[in-house]
Amino acid sequence: MKNWKEIIRHKTFRYIDHSTATMVAGKPNTALASFAMDDALAISVSEAASPPVIRLWVHPDTIVLGIPDSRLPHIDAGMAFLEEKNYQGIVRNSGGLAVALDEGVLNISLIIPGANDLSIYDCYEAMVQFVQAMFADLTDAMEAYEIVGSYCPGDYDLSINGKKFAGISQRRVKKGISVQIYLDIEGNSKARASLIREFYHIAKQNEETTFTYPEVTPDVMASLSDLLGIPLTVEEVKQRVMDTLNGLTEEIITMPMQDTEQENFDKRYQQMIKRNENI
Repeated sequence: MKNWKEIIRHKTFRYIDHSTATMVAGKPNTALASFAMDDALAISVSEAASPPVIRLWVHPDTIVLGIPDSRLPHIDAGMAFLEEKNYQGIVRNSGGLAVALDEGVLNISLIIPGANDLSIYDCYEAMVQFVQAMFADLTDAMEAYEIVGSYCPGDYDLSINGKKFAGISQRRVKKGISVQIYLDIEGNSKARASLIREFYHIAKQNEETTFTYPEVTPDVMASLSDLLGIPLTVEEVKQRVMDTLNGLTEEIITMPMQDTEQENFDKRYQQMIKRNENI
């Protein structure tokens, strides 16, 4: 497995902060736009039209579903439940299962070239160690393994003392790689987990399914603020992203969206709309 610093280290990084934006590329700043944006940027990075990108994003009261979730036997009832709770439910185009987002959850997209040379595990490991480096002054207890009972469980769940605070997904477009992680920074983690548990109960209704959906146990989920015993904020963690990235690159730049990126975003956004219309 390749060294994580070799994977992330590039001469130049492009920094995009959409965490407080109201519009993205002419569309409302929802999770639909975020996944379309990451695809557009992955294409741009793949074609060397953009340096590697780190993008930060936050969305209020959103449940991001995986493709298997869209096949739940009573998905209509599940989506109606989310709407009743004033949550937007959307199906993403990357791997994984249901994840809860709100203003206490920071999402980081690391968008790099090299899909032909880097394994899926190389990229997952790089993101794990990047996050560990972000908080190295506060803890050395972050581990990556599946937390049974968490929502969106996977081999690269990030946890402290057996309680999950982050999950990673990955998407590859052409030769571009988008490694996406959600970090539960602050707020009520158990309430988020309880909401997803109830969603599954309503959308599955104890029917037999070929896919095994998680039995969510809220007690295995926690925020970094709770786990570290300090009142972290999303803004403080955004600065940690920048500080850590500064140690891996010679320059961090911002640049306006290019015409080709806008075109690719528009196409991918429409694909996201169609994907979600099918539910």
